[in-house]
Amino acid sequence: MSARQDGGAASAAELYERHGLALHRYALMLLASRQDAEDAVQQVFASLLKQKALRLESPEAYLRTAVRSECLGMLRQRTNRADGQDALLEPLSGAVDRPDERLAIEAAMRALPPEQREVVHLKVFEGMTLQEIATLTSESINTVASRYRYAMEKLRTALGGRP
Repeated sequence: MSARQDGGAASAAELYERHGLALHRYALMLLASRQDAEDAVQQVFASLLKQKALRLESPEAYLRTAVRSECLGMLRQRTNRADGQDALLEPLSGAVDRPDERLAIEAAMRALPPEQREVVHLKVFEGMTLQEIATLTSESINTVASRYRYAMEKLRTALGGRP
């Protein structure tokens, strides 16, 4: 595949280079399984490669929506398989890593429903606003705000803070 197609549109390889890691972290937060997250991102980029032209007005938004859709489909298809024990949070580079704290936060995040985990990830780790999350998820801003509020209450309780 060439570096550019159709008048300057980015190739799938360029899009993966730019957005692949963030999309993988997003999928991991939704699915709580590293293997499933890798599969979801791979599936999205495999579909993208099958397209003749890669003319995307907003590639990041398109890819995030496609990964979200793939993840939700995988969640619906899950059977009684146990969730993977893959790390949801990466150790901080260049900062003091506190493994006990990270593992406690990770356990609390795992206990959240996927919809709440998604909103926390997008708001806290990706820096999105509640309105941007509502647009991405096609939910009302009130639903997104409620999911965030409930998730934060559960996290505070699980981590020993005030309810």
